[in-house]
Amino acid sequence: MCDQLENQILETSLDLRNVLVIIPVKDEAETIAAVIENLQSFGLTRIRVVDNGSSDRSSEIAQAAGAEVLVEPQAGYGRACWRGLQGLAPEIAWILFCDGDGSDELSCIPKMLELRQQYDLILGDRRATAQGRAVMTPVQHFGNGLAGWLINWGWGYKYHDLGPLRLINRSKLEQIAMTDRGFGWTVEMQVRATEEDLKICEIPVNYRPRQGGRSKISGTISGSLQAGTIILSTLGKLYLTRQLRNNKNNNSLAPKPHSAQNSSLRSHLLLWLSILGLLIGAVLMTPYGDFRQSSNLIGFSYGAGVMCGGFIVSWWLKSLTPLWFWAVAIATRIILLFMYPGDDIWRYLWEGYIQNIGFSPYDYAPNALELVPYRTPWWSQINHLRVAAIYPPLTQLGFRFLASLTPAVLLFKISFAIADLFICWLLTKKFTYQAASFYAWNPLVIYAFAGGGHYDSWFILPLVAAWVLWERTATGDNRRESGNFPSILAAALLVGISIAIKWISLPILGFISWITWRKLNLPAAIAISLVGILPICLAASAFCSVDSCSLIPTSSTFVSHGRSAELLPHFLAQVWHPSTKTNSIFALPLGLVVLYLLWQVRNFQQFAIAFFASLLAISPIIHFWYFTWIVPFAVGTKNWGVRLVSISAFVYFFLPYRQALGDRNWQLSDLETYLLWLPFVAGFGWSYWRSLAVSKQKSSN
Repeated sequence: MCDQLENQILETSLDLRNVLVIIPVKDEAETIAAVIENLQSFGLTRIRVVDNGSSDRSSEIAQAAGAEVLVEPQAGYGRACWRGLQGLAPEIAWILFCDGDGSDELSCIPKMLELRQQYDLILGDRRATAQGRAVMTPVQHFGNGLAGWLINWGWGYKYHDLGPLRLINRSKLEQIAMTDRGFGWTVEMQVRATEEDLKICEIPVNYRPRQGGRSKISGTISGSLQAGTIILSTLGKLYLTRQLRNNKNNNSLAPKPHSAQNSSLRSHLLLWLSILGLLIGAVLMTPYGDFRQSSNLIGFSYGAGVMCGGFIVSWWLKSLTPLWFWAVAIATRIILLFMYPGDDIWRYLWEGYIQNIGFSPYDYAPNALELVPYRTPWWSQINHLRVAAIYPPLTQLGFRFLASLTPAVLLFKISFAIADLFICWLLTKKFTYQAASFYAWNPLVIYAFAGGGHYDSWFILPLVAAWVLWERTATGDNRRESGNFPSILAAALLVGISIAIKWISLPILGFISWITWRKLNLPAAIAISLVGILPICLAASAFCSVDSCSLIPTSSTFVSHGRSAELLPHFLAQVWHPSTKTNSIFALPLGLVVLYLLWQVRNFQQFAIAFFASLLAISPIIHFWYFTWIVPFAVGTKNWGVRLVSISAFVYFFLPYRQALGDRNWQLSDLETYLLWLPFVAGFGWSYWRSLAVSKQKSSN
C-alpha cells in the first residue's frame, strides 16, 4: 500500500517545525552526536534526548550537538518515551521515535515525512531489507515474527516488525492513550493503532549493527528473552482488555445471557493464561539449562513453574483451534532449542562421531586409550566416561547419520524436536486438538526433547504410530482381522523400530503378538513376532560379528546397580539393603506384571499405560525424561497420575543441583521421593477408582 508512493519526489519542501524527534538513550556517548547530526541534516531541528540513567557523558554530548535533554531516572524504554512526550509545544503535530545507538538507518526519513499526508502511523520495517534481516539476531527474527502473527490473529492486522523507528501523528498518539512504561511500548502502540483504526504504513528500512555502546536487549540472550517475555505479556494484557471492552459493548447493544458472556470471557482468559504461561515460562527457563552451575536451578525452577502453571490452565480449556495448538507447540520448542542441554547429548554426539571415524561405541568407552587422539573440546562433558554404549543399535545409526552431517548439539536437538512434533501430529489424528494439547503443551515433554535434548522422542514416535495403526485395524472385529493382517504387520514393524531404538518397547511387541494369536492363529502371531524383531536384528548387524555382539555393557556398575530417582527400589533398600547390590532382581516382578497384563488387557492404549506405569515404579534407574514414555498414551484418558507427574517430575532436578554443589550421591531424599512420586501414585489411584465407579454405574444402568 505504501509502495505506490515509493518513487514520488517531494515537489516542495515540507515544514518540519511541527515534528519532534524523541530519542531515549542510556550510555550512548559514542553515537548520540552522530545520530543528532544525521537528523539535523534532514531539516529536523526539534530533537529531545531523554537520558534514561546513563553513566557516561551522553547528556552533555547530546546537548552540545543541539538537542534538548530531559532526564528520566526510572529505567524503562516506555518510561523514557513517555517522559519525552511531556510538555510538548502546541505546534508539535508529529512525533518521530528513533534509537540513539546509530543502528537505525535514517536515510528513509524523507520518505516517512512525505507519507504524513496519507498515514497516521509510519513504521520502519527492518525485515523488509536484506541488510536489516542480516543484522537482526535469530531471536529478534523469531520474536518479531511471533508477535506479528499474534497481532494478526488477535486483531486482524499483519505487522512485519516491531522496530524502534516510527513516526506518529500527535493527536492519534493521544487517542491511543499509551499505558505501557517498559519494553512493551512499541507493541502496545501498534496494537492500539489497529484498535483505533489508524491509517498505518510500514516501509522498508535498513538496519545496522549498533555503532557503539552495549545493547540492553538484543545484545544478550537474557535481554532478548526478557524482551520476549514483556512483549508476550503485553499482548496478553491488551487482548484481555479488548475482550472485556468488546463484551461490554456487545452487552449494551445486544444483551446476551449472562452465563454465555461469562463463558466466552472465561474461555478467552483461560486460553491466554495458558499460552502466556507456557511461552513466558519457556523464555524464563531457557538461560538456565546448565546445571553444572548450582545457581541455575532457581531460574530454571521459576521458568518450569510458570510453564506448569500454563499447562494446568490448559486442562480447563473446552476447545482449541489448530492454529493455537500448533503455534504454542512449535514456539515453545523453538525457544527451548537454544537452551543448554542435558549431559546425555554429549554422549550422543561422541558415539555418532567415533562411528564415523571407524570405531564401534559398543567396543570402546569414551575414555579408551585408542580414542585419545580423537577427543573433542566437549569430550569432558560426556557422562559415564568409563562405560561403553548402552543405546540400542538403530539409535547408534541415527547418531552416526546426524554426526556425519555435523556433530552439533542444535542439529541433534532439532531432530528430537521434529520427532516430537510428529507425535503431536499423530495424536491430533486420533483426538481433538484440546485433548492432544495434554502432550503437545506438556512442559515435561517440551523440556525433555527440545530443551534437555534427550532422544526418547525417536522411540515414542514409531510406538505411537503403531498404536494409531493398530486401532485402525479394528482388531476387536473378527470379521475384519484377516483382511487387516498387512496393517497389523505394519504396526508390528513400527513397534520393532521402536525396540531397535529403545529396548523397553519389547513387551508391547509381546502384547500385539499375543492378541494376534488369540484373535487369529499361532502362525500369524509368529509372523508378527518375526517382523517385530527384524529391525533390531538388521541394525545390530552393523555392530556384531560372528565372534562378538556385546550390545549392552552388563558388567558396568551403571547398568548392574546404578540408581536414580527410583520408587519401589528406594523403599525396598531401606528394609533390605542387599537389593542395592544388583538391579537384575527387579526383572522378576516386572516380568510377572507383564504376564498379568498380557492375560488381562486387550487394549493397546491400556496395556501401554499399565506397562509403562509399572516399569517406572519398579525400575531402579529413573530419569526425568522417562516419564515422557507414558504421556502420549494418557491423552484422552484424563489420567491424573500422568497429569500430576508431568509437574512433580521436576523434583528430579535436585539431583544435578546437589551434584553441582559437590555431592556425588545421585539419590533423592525420602522427602524428595515423596514429592516426585506421591502425585503419580495418588493420581493413578484416583483415576482407577473413578473408572471403576463409572463402569459400575454403566453396568447398573
